[in-house]
Amino acid sequence: MKEVLPQLNSTFSIDCVLFGFDEGELKVLLIERNEEPFKDWWALPGYLVNENESLDQSAARILHELTGIENVYMEQFYTFGDVGRHPQGRIISVAYYAMLRLGGDKALKPISNYAKQAHWINVKDLPPLAFDHQKIFDQGLEKIKRRIKHQPIAFELLPEKFTLTQLQNVYEVILGKKLDKRNFRKKMLSFNVLKDLNEKQKGVSFRAATLYRFDKRKYGKLFGKEISF
Repeated sequence: MKEVLPQLNSTFSIDCVLFGFDEGELKVLLIERNEEPFKDWWALPGYLVNENESLDQSAARILHELTGIENVYMEQFYTFGDVGRHPQGRIISVAYYAMLRLGGDKALKPISNYAKQAHWINVKDLPPLAFDHQKIFDQGLEKIKRRIKHQPIAFELLPEKFTLTQLQNVYEVILGKKLDKRNFRKKMLSFNVLKDLNEKQKGVSFRAATLYRFDKRKYGKLFGKEISF
């Protein structure tokens, strides 16, 4: 007699934690929900996975529908499966994260009625978040705090041309502490991955600083070792 398998009733969703850096602030992308539960609450961009798509495909679709952003590379970083995390039943969420340069063509314009609006919000000024999204955000922030010590993710947040002060600001806001200016600059320049462009800032009211570019070809395995300041 053929064994009858139990029916599976867990549902999967995707939640996206997107970080950006602008005006000296680390920001995260949030949406204002337009349906229950938690209607009118702020939340991470997220929704249910369709049966006919992979997790990566679902993440890209959901982000585009809820924010208007597309063609962004995201990585999975954790799975959240607490039994009571969703009031409507058992939903397991696969969380993705990404680091984006703000500005340019990454305009925010939800194309789904599920989201009223999308905004970049300073991570220090987060409103109460729907579901367990504060927990997901906290886990994502810890992920980039660990990763920035081993990989050159800071450069993903900066414009192509940047100053050493801007680079230090990224490290400081992610790590949540002030760094010694002289020590930071000495260490970063010693890695030989910053190309001096022989250019200065333009249109600033203070003394213009030298502009640099990150040299991907030289960084090699350097960031496999932990960087401490």
